[in-house]
Amino acid sequence: MLATASVGEEPMSRKIVGLMLGLLLVAVGTASAGQDTNYGGQKGLELIPTENTEIIIGIPTYQMLRTPNKPFKEVGWADENLLLKYRFLAANEEHGNYILTGFLGMTLPTGSEEFTTKQIVYTPTLAAGKGWGTRREGFDIQSTVSASIPDGHEKTIGMPIVWNTALQLYGFKYFWPEVEFGYTHWIDGPDTTKNKNQWTITPGLILGRFPIWDRVRAVVGLGYQVPITDFHIQEHTWILTVRFPF
Repeated sequence: MLATASVGEEPMSRKIVGLMLGLLLVAVGTASAGQDTNYGGQKGLELIPTENTEIIIGIPTYQMLRTPNKPFKEVGWADENLLLKYRFLAANEEHGNYILTGFLGMTLPTGSEEFTTKQIVYTPTLAAGKGWGTRREGFDIQSTVSASIPDGHEKTIGMPIVWNTALQLYGFKYFWPEVEFGYTHWIDGPDTTKNKNQWTITPGLILGRFPIWDRVRAVVGLGYQVPITDFHIQEHTWILTVRFPF
């Protein structure tokens, strides 16, 4: 995840009715000496029907799980993801430079047998951000907290509580360096993760908005996530995002 609240990369009081297409590539080296590569990352079409609301219709992730014994052990599609965002509060640089947003995500069990949860999973999220200075010279803090709640089989799927906080520096025309800290606690689930905690750190860089054509712009993000706790479900993660707002 790169800058969820987008305080620096996006003006927090941005007023626009439009849409955005986003793509995400994530490659994960798992703790079990394998590699899980995701194409899509549940990004997709982002609709902004009103000033305070946003709807994201995700493109299901295509996953390839590799192990030393079987180079392509499992290949298939993940579940469909839908997301509704509502901005409760926001102010520009002259009036406080902050944002408070609520998300409600829903994952539908439409994926391949190897990757589907076979349950609907609801993910309420609260996101907040605060900026200091200006877009020419300043920084911001963005934070989200969420819970993924399946509608059944909790002991098999698990119920992770996730807290992410990103520090983003801006003041450059086309790039914003950032560092993000992530914490996950599993309330329920299999014995391998139940009541376990994981911390990660993700240094990253956001590049953009590069003009493409007319109103179309390109935004590229690159991050490298590493665990900083003894318990972790992956060794490292490369994250590459590409978005085309217009």
